[in-house]
Amino acid sequence: MDILKVILTSLLSAVALLITAKIMGHKQISHLDFFDYVSAITIGSIAAELATELEEPWKPLIAIAVYGGVSVCFSVITSKVPRLRKYINGTPTILMNNGKLYRSNMKKAKLDLSEFMVMCRQLGYFNLNDIQTAIFEYNGKLTILPSSDKRPLNPADINLTPTQEQICTEVIMDGRILDENLKRMGLDTTWLEKQIKAQGYHNAKEIFLGVCDPNNKLSLFSGE
Repeated sequence: MDILKVILTSLLSAVALLITAKIMGHKQISHLDFFDYVSAITIGSIAAELATELEEPWKPLIAIAVYGGVSVCFSVITSKVPRLRKYINGTPTILMNNGKLYRSNMKKAKLDLSEFMVMCRQLGYFNLNDIQTAIFEYNGKLTILPSSDKRPLNPADINLTPTQEQICTEVIMDGRILDENLKRMGLDTTWLEKQIKAQGYHNAKEIFLGVCDPNNKLSLFSGE
């Protein structure tokens, strides 16, 4: 009976916290979805209680297991049924579009004008005239689409087609040669040792980091 009571009260508290987080608004959770936010603060609190509970430690332990299980279930359900995400996590809110600020949407997002201005400045927009659309995402972040005449110039705008850059592969880390990465690139330690000496080093131990691009151009960095 005690175990069932702990399970039921844990589920009830999860629902209560989820509803409370919804009421508080997206800006309170900052980079987490609602249930992750609820699970994080609750599991942390229960874990603290578990550390000091000497008489019946199994109760908070069961509560942690319930919260962990519910969190996994929510993750599976929302991945299988995407339509439920908007009811659990909420939906993005347009705060500004085409030079018009939406006061009602700011109120809905629990965000005042000064906070909105701060978030714009943090993203590098000090003049609202440079913004075409501003969207307050469900995870508490602001995303901005700049006006067409204010966005950064890209090669397509001037009919350029630059070669696509590729990621580099680490071949030396903290003085240690990564043989598997070398083999994956079709290289070997003999080639690497020649490259190391050609750049003025004696051996790999003198190198903090070495990376190689798809064209076999090796860049070496010594640690201070």
